Amino acid sequence: MKYLSIMIIVLLSLNRAEAQSGKLQKATFGMGCFWCSEALFQRLNGVVSVRSGYEGGQVPNPSYEDVCSGTTGHAEVIELTYDPLKIKYDELLEVFWKSHDPTTLNRQGADIGTQYRSVVFYHNDEQKQTAEKYKKELNASNAYGKPVVTAIEKAAPFYKAENYHQDYFNKNGNQPYCRMVILPKLEKLEKVFKAKLKH
Repeated sequence: MKYLSIMIIVLLSLNRAEAQSGKLQKATFGMGCFWCSEALFQRLNGVVSVRSGYEGGQVPNPSYEDVCSGTTGHAEVIELTYDPLKIKYDELLEVFWKSHDPTTLNRQGADIGTQYRSVVFYHNDEQKQTAEKYKKELNASNAYGKPVVTAIEKAAPFYKAENYHQDYFNKNGNQPYCRMVILPKLEKLEKVFKAKLKH
């Protein structure tokens, strides 16, 4: 009987530990236009949801027009919820760094301004350390031929973008911007991260 009680206590504590490690977590990335970022991360296995929005500025509840003016300090970002048992934070970082140009300050392609900056907003010390270590390795190996300028900052208030920005590619896939800019990124994702995609 005593042995059975001990087994039950052990099993309960194991279940509790598994439940703790299985909790959904958040990650926030800015890598240019959030339409592109959202479309990429939605396809990853283990990513439960993706919201487009604004973070890192000094004006509460900014509108898209406010952020586009470049005066609020916000970056266009995606806030994603993911299951760490299915995809690890460093895997998300790998997709982040391989899916945009982290060497251009306040710019992605034709999109220019601080709102398009490359930035990781970390939600805990572990995310901060992982992102800093990864960035350091990219620079030490000269992975891009020039320095990675991605900012690594503590998560700030996230403001969800207007509804028409949410799920943008899936709703507007035939628009010229989607076909010319987002589709090639998705095709690259298919090639480089095939094993990480939802089936």
